Amino acid sequence: MSDLLKLTEASSLRENPLEFAIGDTVEVHTRILEGDKERIQIFSGIVIARRGDGTRENFTVRRIVAGEGVERTFPVNSPKIAKLVVKRHGRVRRAKLFYLRDRVGKATRLAERRERKQDEE
Repeated sequence: MSDLLKLTEASSLRENPLEFAIGDTVEVHTRILEGDKERIQIFSGIVIARRGDGTRENFTVRRIVAGEGVERTFPVNSPKIAKLVVKRHGRVRRAKLFYLRDRVGKATRLAERRERKQDEE
C-alpha cells in the first residue's frame, strides 16, 4: 500500500484498536440511533472471519438465534462500535471458520485457548 494512502487512512483509524482473534467469543456493543435517541445493542457470537486492511478491515460474528444461524459483519474501525468484549478465546488452526456454518448444537463449540505464561528469567 502506498505511503500516501496510509497517511490519509490514519485519520480514520481507531486510537485504541480492537484486540481479538479468530475463534474468540465476543460481545460487540453497537450504537443504534432511534430517532434522536442513541442506545447500545449487543451482538454476541464467535468471530469466524477477519478480512481487509486499514479502514477496509471487517470481521464477521456468527451466533445461533432460535435454531437459525445469524451472521453479522462489522467494520473494525467503525465509530458505531462502542466496545468489543472478549468472553472466551477459542483454539483454532485456521483463519476462516466457515465450516461452523454446517455444524449445529455442541459441534459448534471450540476448545478454549489457554494463555501462555512468560518465563521470568
